[in-house]
Amino acid sequence: MKHLILSTTALALSAGLAFADTVRMGTEGAYPPYNFINDAGEIDGFEREVGDELCSRAELTCEWVKNDWDSIIPNLVSGNYDTIIAGMSITDERDEVIDFTQDYYPPTASAYVAGSEDVDLEGGIVAAQTATIQAGFIAESGATLVEFATPEETIAAVRNGEADAVFADRDFLVPLVEESGGDLMFVGDPVPLGGGVGMGLRESDTELREKFDAAITSMKEDGTLNELLVKWFGDEVATY
Repeated sequence: MKHLILSTTALALSAGLAFADTVRMGTEGAYPPYNFINDAGEIDGFEREVGDELCSRAELTCEWVKNDWDSIIPNLVSGNYDTIIAGMSITDERDEVIDFTQDYYPPTASAYVAGSEDVDLEGGIVAAQTATIQAGFIAESGATLVEFATPEETIAAVRNGEADAVFADRDFLVPLVEESGGDLMFVGDPVPLGGGVGMGLRESDTELREKFDAAITSMKEDGTLNELLVKWFGDEVATY
């Protein structure tokens, strides 16, 4: 799951949903298999399926809105959409600005991927996506951090030699390593970060959060959420 470092402390004082006819679901659309744009130009992935099912169970009409990662929280609090469902980990820092549902993806680890096994993770150059706690972790680790706006650019930095390794969510990296034909590999130990992935909402939207919380609970209880986790992330994924 993606981990955003907050770049704003501004709160929208009057941006509450007040239950509009349509709930707008904000996502990045660039972090497969969590969320991505498919060949038809539509938002797709694990979170699209989860979000559609949650809206159905909560009896809400929902539409999807694409937003870049680095402004996804500011545009929620300013009222451009009503939820964030974008691989966002629940953190105390983030919870000071927005509210969260319970998690719909269990806590997992971040990991390093490189082009060879002998990279220097402690003193080398490590790529991470801008405004993530992976970037914050590397900045404090002693390694040289290089930040990029998109996850694709972090991988490209390793491939072209601009960085020795990339540090990101392990679930995001697994298919890239598997599809690389041996050009990419996991190195070092996994690093647990974050507290599971939840939906972000404005702090004023208590009723909406309660509706989504109830829907998430029902998906956990009847096994639907586990089925979607396995479908999109494989049999080794953590489940409820």
